[in-house]
Amino acid sequence: MNTPPAKLMVLIGEQFACVKVGGRANFATSVDFKTVLAGLETKGYPVIVIELSECSLMDSTFLGVLAAFGVKLNPGGEDCVKQVIELRNANERLLELLENLGVLHLFKTCQGELPDCREIASAVCNPSREALAQASLEAHQTLMEINPANVSRFKDVTKFLAEDLERIKSKSD
Repeated sequence: MNTPPAKLMVLIGEQFACVKVGGRANFATSVDFKTVLAGLETKGYPVIVIELSECSLMDSTFLGVLAAFGVKLNPGGEDCVKQVIELRNANERLLELLENLGVLHLFKTCQGELPDCREIASAVCNPSREALAQASLEAHQTLMEINPANVSRFKDVTKFLAEDLERIKSKSD
């Protein structure tokens, strides 16, 4: 069964920016998600909210992209926070996945309605196969760097992804 990628919507409030994730957040959406987050980071919003009330599941690539963003904005933990990343309305399964991968500590979690905000864009960039492979490899490497317990989970995946990326690159040369 081929599951459509998640829908991403960017919302802006007075003191925050929000990415609303709807559906199954998987590798197919990871490049778009990474691009949107980088843009919001650059604009300097003090709080970046990831609204997850309509997100049913995240795969390891999407989780890795999210974790990499958490590490980038909070490199030294709570004492060195550049911008707050808030996961809002995550279901129990998503919170459990983040906890099991050892990355939940990178985020503030909360439940409840978003303050007033307006939609500014839906995000879609149709990444190439190479961009998807690169993002997936980097996401899994990030998960292994953050939590050594993830090495046994993802070492075979990263080996496969690295080989696949090389094959893709060699065909495009």
